[in-house]
Amino acid sequence: MAFLAMNIVERATDGWQQLPNSWPALVRKVLSARGIKTKEDMFFQLKELPRPEQLSGMSAAVSLLEEALQNHWKVTIVADFDSDGATSCALAIRGLKAMGLQNIDFIVPNRFIHGYGLTPRLLADLDKDNLPDLLITVDNGISAHAGVDMAHQLGMKVLVTDHHLAGDNLPQAEAIVNPNQPDDLFPYKNLAGVGVCFYLLIGLRQHLRQLNWFEQHDQIEPKVIDWLDLVALGTVADVVPLDKLNRSLVNIGLQRIRQGKGCEGINALISVAGREAASLLSSDLAFSIAPRLNAAGRMEDMGLGIQLLTDDSAATATQTARMLNDINIDRRTVEQTMQDDAKRMLAELSLDGELPRGLCLYHPEWHQGVIGLLASRVKDKVYRPVVAFAQGDEGELKGSARSIPGIHIRDVLARVASHHPDILERFGGHAMAAGLTIKYDDLAVFENAFHDALEDMISADTFLEELASDGQLEETELQLINAEALNAAAPWGQGFEEPRFHGTFIVQQWRLLGQEQNHLRLQLHTQSGEEVTAIAFGQTKPDWLAEDIAIIIRYKLSVNEFRGQRTLQLLIDQLAAA
Repeated sequence: MAFLAMNIVERATDGWQQLPNSWPALVRKVLSARGIKTKEDMFFQLKELPRPEQLSGMSAAVSLLEEALQNHWKVTIVADFDSDGATSCALAIRGLKAMGLQNIDFIVPNRFIHGYGLTPRLLADLDKDNLPDLLITVDNGISAHAGVDMAHQLGMKVLVTDHHLAGDNLPQAEAIVNPNQPDDLFPYKNLAGVGVCFYLLIGLRQHLRQLNWFEQHDQIEPKVIDWLDLVALGTVADVVPLDKLNRSLVNIGLQRIRQGKGCEGINALISVAGREAASLLSSDLAFSIAPRLNAAGRMEDMGLGIQLLTDDSAATATQTARMLNDINIDRRTVEQTMQDDAKRMLAELSLDGELPRGLCLYHPEWHQGVIGLLASRVKDKVYRPVVAFAQGDEGELKGSARSIPGIHIRDVLARVASHHPDILERFGGHAMAAGLTIKYDDLAVFENAFHDALEDMISADTFLEELASDGQLEETELQLINAEALNAAAPWGQGFEEPRFHGTFIVQQWRLLGQEQNHLRLQLHTQSGEEVTAIAFGQTKPDWLAEDIAIIIRYKLSVNEFRGQRTLQLLIDQLAAA
């Protein structure tokens, strides 16, 4: 939360009257501001999804999988250690088994031992007497040149599925499915890894249909809709832009979960998070479900998360979900300590003058699995790119970078690599997030090179944060029915931001909530005296706040449920004195 003179920019709502009159006016204005001009702009129906054959490499990929089915190959899925990787892996296992492939297992790198993706170090852990015939990477592999080469030396074929940006050269895999590889004509480039995996499966099902595979093998043809709970979770968790395709996949997946048709692992995570499946929102996936799943990969081993998502037993899924919940509690404790360290570092930097255009932060005791979260939190506070480092192996530092709109962080790292080719041992990622490895001795050199790249590439105006707002609401619009209508218009997320409004209110009362007294609850009233409740999570009372003063807030309309009662509550994310 920032307490500042807010630079509010209102979104334009031109043409909102053209949307269906059956939609509430506020919903029409909000959707119009996000580029929705017709009802059809919102979602694809399942049968209208873009065709899988538009992905280059799909033909080679499904032919390879057909060969695996025909010859009863042993297949190993190589997953990533985040929620997108876990859902991708679980989806691949469930989907390929449903197509008839039975000899299938997975391997997921431990970030503290193997690093990211398909690497020779990971392959060294495979049983040399029982190697798979085929490796399938999910949510990784597009930069795994050495890993693919070693797999070939060991006699394995490789199918890469990924969504990360490709480098100048692609690995020599038998097939690559990635909408972001060069010359790919697939029109929607924002698929998460789990979305790419989903497309591989629907491409394979289409191919097997043409071969009359299911009839010839007396096999029930799987329904692709059954997989969309996993796709919804992985897509939201990976914070990819919710374009029309991703919105559609998430929307259908959420509907499945609400109908009680989600897999047992997702249901168990919902339960331990204290949420209700019947009313689950995309924000619940992002802030309650995904963190518990991610905790396994951050703190221990994502194999536990994949085990959960492939478990068809409610009883054992519940046990595993409780374990993940405990791990997530540990993660929160570690993260809070790291945030306290970073706060002290920022205070020292501020004393030295204006903050640089990008920050590089390092502490020898920071946890490698939590530096991404830390970089994101600090980025939100200072509104500039942040790279947080933790100790790796043998004099190495592992870094996690997070960026702001207008600064493509992977391109910045590529600029550093081109000017200082010996500094970055490894790096990869996309516009808003990246990972990297450097030598500890090169930290100061990297920091200077990072600052130089930002100075050369980015104008100063980029660092002036503009707070988007859907406008000021009339007092008559501050209603529970509007909060519910906006929830119904979801999913909201990256690139299709949840509606936020701004306005001036008078503080009637305030108090701090929570064990740590770190949630600020406000009783407000409008200029004409209408009362409304608001809360700012994770925020203590600023010194200037007092009763009967006017404040400006940016907020979301939310539904507060307590003891069976549903009431309107404003969720504050920005606050300043009026």
